[in-house]
Amino acid sequence: MTRESTTQRRQREAAPPAPTVPKIPPAQVLPRLTALQTATAAELKEQWRALFGKEPPPFNRPYLISRLAYRIQELAYGGLKPETRARLEALGEQLDGGNVVLRRIRADSRPLPGTRLLREYDGVQHVVTVRADDFEYEGRPYRSLSAIARHITGTRWNGWTFFGLKGRPGA
Repeated sequence: MTRESTTQRRQREAAPPAPTVPKIPPAQVLPRLTALQTATAAELKEQWRALFGKEPPPFNRPYLISRLAYRIQELAYGGLKPETRARLEALGEQLDGGNVVLRRIRADSRPLPGTRLLREYDGVQHVVTVRADDFEYEGRPYRSLSAIARHITGTRWNGWTFFGLKGRPGA
């Protein structure tokens, strides 16, 4: 048996109690999922607070709906088994090699391989092809769009902004 240090005891006592999230009866799942589609943004955020016990993220409506739908089903039917979580973690390690930076990049934020990005700059049209692990411009591979934007302009740019993938509504 290990003794708890004074610091550990103070942290435990000072920590706010974990929010209690109600179990959802399976009979309520379908009606609640249907109601998500017509709920206002304020209602979605209130449900988020009730189901997750914290403030909702500043993401768009489809994201909130999909996460709330999953959470409702998770509370009604149970979440992933520990073995499944461990297997997914192991697969993730294989994919990103333990690189924390890669892990934080959302997989759906990158355009699909084969996508052609067009940008006119100084009267010249520039075409970039998205590949699985990099980008191709003028027959050369580049690791980032920022490197391509720097090559084109001679100055530092955020590549996502330069090619219009970030900073515009609906981009």
